[in-house]
Amino acid sequence: MKVSYDKLWKLLIDKSMKKTDLIKEVGISPNTLSKLGKNEFVKMETISKIALYLNVQISDIAHIE
Repeated sequence: MKVSYDKLWKLLIDKSMKKTDLIKEVGISPNTLSKLGKNEFVKMETISKIALYLNVQISDIAHIE
């Protein structure tokens, strides 16, 4: 089972945001950002925080392949 955050990266591009904006605005760690970049699993709490900040559903930022 794999996870993909491709939708998240596209969403950030559409909103003219940088990945580092997630660190500042959402309060995630650089280590977590690295895990997201490598399509590794992260805590659901983190995914929820990102979705709430971006005002989207979890399915709009991540999916299981």
